[in-house]
Amino acid sequence: MRTYRRTGYAVAALAAVALAAAGCSSSSSSSPSAPASSGAASSSAAAPSSSSAPVSTVSGSGGQGAQSVTNYLSYTGGKAGAANASLPPVTIGYLNEQGDANPPGALASNGAQMAVNYINKELGGVDGHPLKLDTCFTTTEEQGTTCANQFLANKSLPLISTGGVAVGAQSFFNTLQGKIPVIDGVAVTPFDAVQKNTVILFGDSTHVLGPMGTYATQVLHAKTASVIYPQTPGLAPGATAIQQGLKAAGVQVTMAPFPVSDTNLASVLAAAHASTADMVIPYADATDCVNLAKALTQQGITDPKKIVSAPLCLSGTVIQGLGDFPKWTYSIASSLFGDTTDPGMPAYMAVTKKYTTPANAPDPWEIVNFGQILTVDKLLNQVGYANISQSSVIAAAKAFKGPQALGAPSLDCGQFAAAPAVCNDQVQFFEYNGKNQFSKVAGWTKPPASVTGS
Repeated sequence: MRTYRRTGYAVAALAAVALAAAGCSSSSSSSPSAPASSGAASSSAAAPSSSSAPVSTVSGSGGQGAQSVTNYLSYTGGKAGAANASLPPVTIGYLNEQGDANPPGALASNGAQMAVNYINKELGGVDGHPLKLDTCFTTTEEQGTTCANQFLANKSLPLISTGGVAVGAQSFFNTLQGKIPVIDGVAVTPFDAVQKNTVILFGDSTHVLGPMGTYATQVLHAKTASVIYPQTPGLAPGATAIQQGLKAAGVQVTMAPFPVSDTNLASVLAAAHASTADMVIPYADATDCVNLAKALTQQGITDPKKIVSAPLCLSGTVIQGLGDFPKWTYSIASSLFGDTTDPGMPAYMAVTKKYTTPANAPDPWEIVNFGQILTVDKLLNQVGYANISQSSVIAAAKAFKGPQALGAPSLDCGQFAAAPAVCNDQVQFFEYNGKNQFSKVAGWTKPPASVTGS
């Protein structure tokens, strides 16, 4: 099995990143379910459903392989050098849940602003014009309405880009009513996916967590699984998506929610039957990842193949709490930071050296939102400054087939009748071996067929 080394990220000390040269030697361009119950643990099962495609577990080039985006100038269609500060900026809306206790994507805004800074200083902005974010953040559901009204008041906005938004998402979309196009990276709630004037480049929680079911049966050959998660609005829809993917694959599932930041999780693990389950899925943000990792270790549940998590635990906060990432298997809908077999990763790592901190660079939300804003810039350049409008931008976004920078090798926006905004449902799986090393255990994987068609 090939080893993927997280070069440049010294885990214990969060040391400075030692980066490969920017990808100048090669280039690639391209053109709902209800939340899970917050009560006691519950079990459910369904008849098996065949997966849409076999899972590849062979070692080889990571990321998108030969399709990887390695040259951001070529990808965005920009011009080398800084944007012309004397020209009027192209302003886009940017929405993120930020400032409350448990935001799903705390560093999403960092990734978006990093991309804007880089685009304006090195990629010529948008057709020579500076790119600018009109930001608004939610911490309550009511602020979703406030942010939507803020953006609607700016008649010149061609689009709104979003980070990780759970709290405020429903009121935001209800107020916006599709009047301004929205380009998501990863959508947290089911509300994003059903919007007709929205494009979700990396996928939503239902579709990128559904592959857990395919992985469970085709790689682990699991018959039982435990899903353990904190009771927060940002995570409950994802936990339900994991449950649905597992059930569609024929796996018997035990759901085990727990109060946020609860450190006494022995009873939760017992109720989840975690010690005897074939697959254990801790699904949490960084703080609760630390608590879950400690509890699992205390209970002697440490098999890295059996424990499979979303990438939210790949965070500097987890390093500070544990001294290393948990030795689990991780699914991820984007490139993996430091994956030395991913031809697209050196270019990102080179940018992070100049525009962010070593502690933030590996965060999956920072990676996704950076790649997302690069694609926004690509679309705006493609349309051309003189032709930028809401209709021209959303048409270009829906027609974009990938590869997505730092994302999936192919996109198909509108492929799901019940989720017309979703463009991707593929993820990769990596096992963390400690000491900054990951092993790829499954290539781009889709959900079971019954989930894929939803």
